[in-house]
Amino acid sequence: MTTSVKIGLMGYGFAGATFHAPVIEHCGAPPDAPANPYARLAAIATSQPARARTDYPNAHAIADLDALIALDDIECIVIATPNDTHFELAAKALAAGKHVVVDKPVTLRAADAVTLARLAREHDVLFAPFHNRRWDGDFLTLRALLACGALGRVVHYESHFDRFRPQVRQRWREDVSRGGGLLFDLGPHLIDQALVLFGTPDTVYAVVKTHRDQASAPDYAHLLLGYRDKEVVLHATALAALEPPRFAVHGTLGSYVKQGLDTQEDQLKAGLRPGEAGFGGGNPHGTLRVLAGERETQRDVPTVNGVYAEFYRALAMSIRHGEPFPVSPQDAIDVMTIIELAERSAQEGRRLPFERLVA
Repeated sequence: MTTSVKIGLMGYGFAGATFHAPVIEHCGAPPDAPANPYARLAAIATSQPARARTDYPNAHAIADLDALIALDDIECIVIATPNDTHFELAAKALAAGKHVVVDKPVTLRAADAVTLARLAREHDVLFAPFHNRRWDGDFLTLRALLACGALGRVVHYESHFDRFRPQVRQRWREDVSRGGGLLFDLGPHLIDQALVLFGTPDTVYAVVKTHRDQASAPDYAHLLLGYRDKEVVLHATALAALEPPRFAVHGTLGSYVKQGLDTQEDQLKAGLRPGEAGFGGGNPHGTLRVLAGERETQRDVPTVNGVYAEFYRALAMSIRHGEPFPVSPQDAIDVMTIIELAERSAQEGRRLPFERLVA
């Protein structure tokens, strides 16, 4: 690296303050290091500038989003605002020649994701969806198991992102008119992980419902991605007091089951930062049962540490040195295409064919 990439953050609510700001600041150095060689949080645009200044005194805190785009020294803008604002803000930033990262979902419609991808290409800048859960420790562990063939040919993959939140909160994430609900909130993570492992599906079938009293946005999403040789089940609900396995994967040679969510979100909420002792660790082990010769054997599989910092390290290497960025605009388009198909499938009650939109 030469100089660190100067990043401007739009939005300092839960996502901006938890998943973006601390990871940007500490993606390349311990928290007590004098400088981060990869990235620097240079500015924050927020309706809470006093809070942002307190947390990040070296960042320029402003209340106006357009003013952030106009700052000449900002190279990359990270958009962590409500879902229904993503498209307009990303389009403005890309047109201004800024690299752009957009929190999931990048847009509310696949066609808008295509438009952003084309804008990025036109202005020769990077456009990336924030699919940070590719760096969950359990997903990294599962990906390595599949890569080495430990399960043989996968025939069934089930991924759950379940919570117990019976009370509806008054916030935009619970407002269907603003792109709220679990299909848009957790769906992109579940879908992106499946696409990384198996590529795009042949068909999509979904059940999307609103179960909680007084809820307006969907709080239950159950997707079936159809492939020629396997079924992929993706599930999210707000009413699971006892959670099923995070991953349950079955193949011709055995099975892998893993309980519990990756620890990085809770660690970030508790104030732990990348680079500090224990960050990314503490994940429960998974269980692997396989056929070895004529005998079945079972063992614990340690979960590798999660590394959200890799997203921003890779971003900096792409911007500074042109290295390929692992999360592409096409990935964002594919995720949004599947979300649209899931909405249609739930309304029509049938499987729908997946047809890829290309920017």
